[in-house]
Amino acid sequence: MAKPKIPPTSPQKALRGRLDLLAGKWDLIGKHPMLPGKVLHGKVAFTWMAGDSFLVMHSRPKEPEVPASFSVFAYDDDREGYSMLYHDSRNVSRIYGMSLTTKSWKLWRDAPGFAQRFEGKFTNRGNTIVGLWELCRDGKTWNRDLEMTYTRAR
Repeated sequence: MAKPKIPPTSPQKALRGRLDLLAGKWDLIGKHPMLPGKVLHGKVAFTWMAGDSFLVMHSRPKEPEVPASFSVFAYDDDREGYSMLYHDSRNVSRIYGMSLTTKSWKLWRDAPGFAQRFEGKFTNRGNTIVGLWELCRDGKTWNRDLEMTYTRAR
């Protein structure tokens, strides 16, 4: 049985619409501890799929040692939250929880031995996101992993 269409003014519709904060093309710079002294560059595009049901992210780094990635973002009505399904050119696939406000974007994955979390802060009227990925391998200690700055492409 088909699920009824969500009315245009429903809270779920508004929360799905919040993904518009990410929609569009972005330039990306970053630093990773496994590549000391190197500034990483890339392009990221967030596009809608199936109307406004899913937001798709394509990440294309300039450096060959950094994996390209493809992610799908969606709002889960039952869980009342966002999720991100991630896949990259190394054939790594992961599911992350996500929260998104006009001030911050957070992602997390609580996997034993390899927990991750990301927090990005929106600045410059939503045209810049300054973020940090952290990694926890022992269940207690969080270490800086990947620093990222997204700048909306003009």
